[in-house]
This record gives sequence, C-alpha cells and structure tokens, in this order.
Amino acid sequence: ALFPTIGAVGPVADSDDSDDDDDDDYVDDMPAPPSNYLNKGPRGSVSAEAYGDYNKKSSSFTPPVYAKNKDTEQRLKVAISKSFLFSNLDDQGRELVIGAFRQHIKHLGDVVIRQGDDNARELFMLEKGTLHVYKKMNSSEPGDGKQVFEYNSAGDVFGELALLYNCPRSATIKASTDCVLWSIDRETFNFLVKDAASRKRNLYEGFLQSVEIFGSLNTFEIGQVADALQAKNFQRGQKIIKQGDVGNEFYILEDGKASAVKNGKVVKAYGPRDYFGELALIREQPRQADVIVDSATAKVLCIDRKCFRRLLGPLDQLLETRAAQYTKG
Repeated sequence: ALFPTIGAVGPVADSDDSDDDDDDDYVDDMPAPPSNYLNKGPRGSVSAEAYGDYNKKSSSFTPPVYAKNKDTEQRLKVAISKSFLFSNLDDQGRELVIGAFRQHIKHLGDVVIRQGDDNARELFMLEKGTLHVYKKMNSSEPGDGKQVFEYNSAGDVFGELALLYNCPRSATIKASTDCVLWSIDRETFNFLVKDAASRKRNLYEGFLQSVEIFGSLNTFEIGQVADALQAKNFQRGQKIIKQGDVGNEFYILEDGKASAVKNGKVVKAYGPRDYFGELALIREQPRQADVIVDSATAKVLCIDRKCFRRLLGPLDQLLETRAAQYTKG
C-alpha cells in the first residue's frame, strides 16, 4: 500500500476523484485582472472587489471536518506553517483549516489540475511527493505543453489563484511520483483563508504602492504581491542577509534602518520602503553582501523565491539595473 502510515482515519479521496480538477499556479504566469479592475484608480481595494459575487462568504457556513489522528494533524500544522497563504490565520483558524483538509493519494501520471478548467473547486497542498507543472502556450499545442515548474516541498500550495481570482486554471499539474495531497474546497477557503488574506491585503496595499519598484504595477498586481508577503522582525546588529548564503527571499524594509556591508565596507543604506535581496534571486548567485540592522529594531516584508519569480518576473530588467549599483562595491 502507498504510504500506509499517512494517518487519516476519516474520508479519503480516491486517486481519480479529481483527476480533471483544476489548476492555477504556474510560476511565471498570473491571471489577468478582472475587466472592472483595469479602470480602477491607484488606491482601489483588491480585497473589496477582486473576487466578485461568486466568492462571497456565507455567514452560516460550517467548515467540513475530516477525522485525522494527532500525528497527521501535527504534520499538517508544520506544512501550513511553511505556506504564506495560511500565515495570517489565528490559532482557531489554523485548527479549522486542518480539520477541513481532505486527503488525496495520487499516483505517477495522475492529473491533479487541468489547464483551462473554469470550474475550480479546491486548492491543494503537497505533503509528500513531486508534481510537474505543464503549460500550453496556445490551444493547438499537442499534449500538456512544456514542463515549466515542479512542486516538491511539503507545504507547497497550488490551485489558489483560480479561487482567489475566479479565473480558469492556467496550467496542468500531474504527479511525477506517488503523492500525498490535501485539499480544501472553495467555500472553506472563502470562509477561513480569504478573509485573513484580505485583512493583510488591506494593511499592505497602500504601503506597497509607495515602494519604488512597484510603481509600474496596477492595483490588481499590487494585491497579488500583498498576498505573498510575510513579516519578520530583527534587532540591532542582526543580519537580515548574510554574504555568501544562498538567496531564497526578497526583502522590503517596512520599519527601521539597515546597511549593506560588502567585505567590511558599507555600500548602501536602507530605510523604510527600500528593498534588497533581489540580486541573488534574479542571477542565481550567492548573496553579495551582508545586510545588517542599524536601528534598535527593524521589520521587513519578504517574498520567497517562487513567489518572487511568479509575481515580479516582468520587473527583471529594472531589478538588474538597480542591482548594478551595489555589485560594484
């Protein structure tokens, strides 16, 4: 039997019960904004308007509960702690989400999500295994298209974009090994996860619009960046980035002061709304400098490598130009 100690003791989905279920999350391709978004002013609210009537929350909704043993609940708790999508849930919200997760066992070659499906019903989180993402550039392209990405880490979430933005699935996702997946349905997502994401979006939309690098993004795109942010706090003298390390995150300084130090020399000072860390991500190089906190405390907003490429890929040239100023240091 595949993964006989998974630990779920409640309903378990068959391996083929959602083979043609949805997709969404191609690493470089985001859904186009709703047509009414293109006419919004610069301070329109994504959280208030992006989702439409289809995603309205029911005040009487009760999330489903799929029985699990304590070991499974703990594994899910660890997995969702690694996902930005669930980072804004409080303790009660996390417990409800864990209860509502439904298990799926997928085998090599099984389709989890199909490009073009316009009836997305759930998002998925990977617990174990590897999935490949395929993208067709046009409808006449044979097969599933070119492989463009791979999900292989516990806590990887996919399928959320079609739920957030009511758009068709943008890629096909297939199991390349035997996999253990967990899903939550659209109604549970709306009730538990979307509200928490909306609160964060409301908090950060205005701030992001004042950050130089995001000046060319529209309100819809700003909202997508806000969805992906995670906050971290540091103390004076701590290194936010360490020279020589592998770069996995892009940072925006929300509060405090910091300096980039290369080979013992200060090459750049940072204040609120400044950003750093992009060089290692766009060039696939180790970190070129330390970034050290100068103020008593500092708060940064970070975006991981996958989200950075998915959301900020179109800004590569601008980021390259800006990065040149401290590669000479």
